[in-house]
Amino acid sequence: MTGRTRLGVLATALVFLLAPSFALAASCCGGAAGPSIIVPKLFRSRLDVSFDWERYDGLWDRDGTHRPDPPGSDLNQYRLNVAYARRFGERWQAYVGVPYVWNDNDYSGTSSRSHGLGDSLLGAWWGASGGWLYLGPSLTVPTGVSPYDDVDNSFDVTGRGFYRLDANAMIEKTVGDWDFFLLLGYGWHFERSVNREYGRDVDPYDKDLGDRFSGTAAVSYTLATRTGLWTGTGGFNYVHEEEGSVDGERDPTGGLQKTAVTGTASYTTRDRVWMVRASWSHSIQDDDWGENFPTTDTYTLGVSHAFR
Repeated sequence: MTGRTRLGVLATALVFLLAPSFALAASCCGGAAGPSIIVPKLFRSRLDVSFDWERYDGLWDRDGTHRPDPPGSDLNQYRLNVAYARRFGERWQAYVGVPYVWNDNDYSGTSSRSHGLGDSLLGAWWGASGGWLYLGPSLTVPTGVSPYDDVDNSFDVTGRGFYRLDANAMIEKTVGDWDFFLLLGYGWHFERSVNREYGRDVDPYDKDLGDRFSGTAAVSYTLATRTGLWTGTGGFNYVHEEEGSVDGERDPTGGLQKTAVTGTASYTTRDRVWMVRASWSHSIQDDDWGENFPTTDTYTLGVSHAFR
């Protein structure tokens, strides 16, 4: 495969690897959102199905101190993700991603089981000639169950309850068999009215979440064989969300920060029609690597098929 041909394959794998930077998938802190997807050159569309297991192990408090969960805690979220993308001309493509979420949690003597749709993701990419640059917007749609719906506690949510518009950019540089990537995103939430919290009626108020920046740097190595491409990718992911507002005033309970290391192993057939992958994302469980967010390990298995 030529370097240019390989770019579309690697760009697709990278977006799956970096999914945590687009969507904070945490049952105790805001639910899950569907994945992004990229169609390689010379193909019309792509379908992807993946399964995540996210296991929780402690959290960072608001001061950045990492604290373990109480003894006996067992917090898990499982997600079945389906994504579809289609090209519109040579440079443009659009995608949609939808997760179905299962929460399975035991915490301080409380057991909670719930399931339902997560938040959906709609988006588009514009690709530069040669595939070295992708730019595009994405919109998170609150199709999941949020804290502002009829739920008993934060462990039952499958979504955040807010629309968010993101501007995204991905840059790639190839040096021999090595590829270097940078993925950046900046998001704005839309203010909404709230009159219910965890199944209880409350006095109406307007709430907005803070702006969010996400960034991931990654490097991959590809081994080409007679049957296809074997690729290993490692990356570092950072997410920061500002404090939001309640009725126009600063909300001191909002805001978050998360850092994680990520890795993916993928195999793509030589005709680029099929790709299978396994990935892992690990939050750095130490002080000052995050704020106001749980630390987790996420394991993913996925398969995608491209259509000419």
